[in-house]
Amino acid sequence: MAAHGVDLRSDTVTRPTPGMLAAMAAARVGDDVWGDDPTVIQLQETVAALAGKEAALFLPSGTQSNLAALMAHCERGDEYIVGQQAHTYRFEGGGAAVLGSIVPQPIDNEQDGTLPLAKVAAAIKPFGPGLGVHFARTRLLALENTFNGRVLPAGYIREAAALARSRGLALHLDGARVCNAAVAQGSTLAEACAPFDSVSICCSKGLGAPVGSVLAGGRDFIERAHRWRKVLGGGMRQSGFLAAACLYAFEHHFQRLAEDHRNAERLATGLGAIRELTVAGHATNMVFVQVPAVHCRPLEQHLAGRGILAQVLPETRLVTHLDVAAEDVDAFLAAVKDYFARA
Repeated sequence: MAAHGVDLRSDTVTRPTPGMLAAMAAARVGDDVWGDDPTVIQLQETVAALAGKEAALFLPSGTQSNLAALMAHCERGDEYIVGQQAHTYRFEGGGAAVLGSIVPQPIDNEQDGTLPLAKVAAAIKPFGPGLGVHFARTRLLALENTFNGRVLPAGYIREAAALARSRGLALHLDGARVCNAAVAQGSTLAEACAPFDSVSICCSKGLGAPVGSVLAGGRDFIERAHRWRKVLGGGMRQSGFLAAACLYAFEHHFQRLAEDHRNAERLATGLGAIRELTVAGHATNMVFVQVPAVHCRPLEQHLAGRGILAQVLPETRLVTHLDVAAEDVDAFLAAVKDYFARA
């Protein structure tokens, strides 16, 4: 078990590794608002190349990265089509509407995270003289990969991109865990990002950096996003110390995501053998398990007493990550079995 216990609440809880801390301490820095922090520049150039895009921009968070992207794609009163359960719509404080004056058009996600393309097409509003003056102008389609750990099918993404192009829409990816998707598919990051005009890539989830996201896209798009980053308060100074952690993460933690996926499978298999629980599904580094409501609070307390953190709900999500080894999974399973043996 890790020195600080086992934490399966999210892959955002990781601590910097010794190597990452050393890279941060040794980082060459400048003033990124002036545009002369060499480590930030290196990170942006590195991620742009990895994602197959012209340029990239370092931002403090995934929420700000997505919001800057939406504001760079859309003007006041424009509309973006998005999943009803998508992070950009449901879990980012309504920023697109509140700060960007951008109208969301949510569509129910399918179980695999896709948006039915017939519904997407039907949601695109006419614009121009006549009836079109009554509607917000549809400018953008936003997808999310992975979605609840599930990798969007590559064929679906190609079809969605073709539909967007045919109707004059840009295509944005909330790629908070797109690195997990690429590793799971055995593809490069550039291949996973290729169909999209813009991609937000989180460094502080599976990659294990303490903070930061990188937005990648065309050069003109990134220039617009850079301006919105400033407006949103995302301009930082000696942020090379943070960028160094992200660079280290891309260099050392990308391919090891496969280990997190194997540990999630180990976790799902173990939980499936406990008769009181129902494994609803697992994909990449996430496991979803149904827990009888009467056991949720007591089980969470039982685990906490053994140094294990999990948010136990009737529909529980467990996430493996850099700080969860196979033996931690086994310790968690043993604690759960011990609870039900006593219940």
